[in-house]
Amino acid sequence: MSLTMEGTETKVMPSGVRPLRAEDIHQCERIERDAFPSMFPPTSFRRELSNSRVSYLIAWTRDEIAKAGLNGAPAGHASNEIRNRALVGRLFQNARKMWNGQGSSLEKDELIAGFVGTWYMVDEAHIVAVGVSREFQGRGIGELLFVAAIEQIVTRGVEVVTLEVRPSNGIATNLYRKYGFKERGVRKAYYADDGEDALIMTTDPIHGPSFQGPFRELEQEHRHRWGHSERVLS
Repeated sequence: MSLTMEGTETKVMPSGVRPLRAEDIHQCERIERDAFPSMFPPTSFRRELSNSRVSYLIAWTRDEIAKAGLNGAPAGHASNEIRNRALVGRLFQNARKMWNGQGSSLEKDELIAGFVGTWYMVDEAHIVAVGVSREFQGRGIGELLFVAAIEQIVTRGVEVVTLEVRPSNGIATNLYRKYGFKERGVRKAYYADDGEDALIMTTDPIHGPSFQGPFRELEQEHRHRWGHSERVLS
């Protein structure tokens, strides 16, 4: 959908990013079970919230069609016109609240669609997980979370970013390669459920133009395809 103001047209994504809160934990636990059914032990999101060297961001959604489906309504329950009207109304409501100094406009009925976790270690950041609930996959949310994590990492003065990924996870490995991550090694039998190896992937220094230029181009491509998103990183 598009929102038009003062002669300009802005495509709006019905999802955004903000830091994890205690009230989000139950939904994040559900998403982790959904996205990583064989993961053990599960993440202790409550413990991670109290760790100053760990940051979790969540993606929320206000997609009326997705919410209708999750509430048991048929997939065609809400038309695009209804969804667009509802979303535009919420966007203007958000703008009014922020203009009036009421702070965050996040609403209680918003659903959490995914999360990304990052551990910070001196001059390195380690992305430990990007999880998106199955009903929200294919909507650009995983990449949105990944972009937001990199943006947050950049603000914290870290030099490089690392992560591990299953070689069999082609979607994830292709995303990471697209954003400049390079294979640096292998952790043998890293995954406890099936003994699969893990690829170790690392960026070049992230503050230089060789990383920042392509990263900004990719962020703009994502925004052009999926729409502008509200991102709160701290």
